[in-house]
Amino acid sequence: MGQFELYFRLGTNHILDLAGFDHILFIIVLCSSYSISDWRRIIILVTAFTIGHSITLVLATFQLLNLNSDLVEFLIPITIAITAAGNVVGPKLHPGTQINYFFASFFGLIHGLGFSSYLRALLGTEISILTPLFAFNVGLEAGQFLIVFFFLLVSLLPLKILKVKQRQWTLVVSVVILAMAVKMIMESNFW
Repeated sequence: MGQFELYFRLGTNHILDLAGFDHILFIIVLCSSYSISDWRRIIILVTAFTIGHSITLVLATFQLLNLNSDLVEFLIPITIAITAAGNVVGPKLHPGTQINYFFASFFGLIHGLGFSSYLRALLGTEISILTPLFAFNVGLEAGQFLIVFFFLLVSLLPLKILKVKQRQWTLVVSVVILAMAVKMIMESNFW
């Protein structure tokens, strides 16, 4: 197995690992206000998250940015809670433009810090880290698209078969994830 494939798989497996379900929750709540017909917007949304995520992942990997891990693990569920609350109370700013694009890119910066120590440990023996870093980020992106695809597939049941309105589905998903995020915040080592 080549270096690119190895780090691609590590990135994909890392985002799909249920032990790090906070990132999965963020991706789901981020996309919960969309349906499968919005696939172009979803691609932009997930890619905006990956760009923000990649920026801090690169900065932290090169040790240009370093935050206390307890603070990062506290901030990640806060980003989830804010995004979920935005889905509950935040109307669209303009047709076709939602605050979720801001959440995706800005909060991606915080989520990237959550992966940095893991990736730094993986890259410790590598001579050149550019290819592994790129491959890891591409793997993360692929994993995120798998999460989105699975979520949208599951969403077809309430939306198309049970005829639940998109807004109602978004509210249910967002409220459940908001409750989970609040629990994560309360259980954080930050306190």
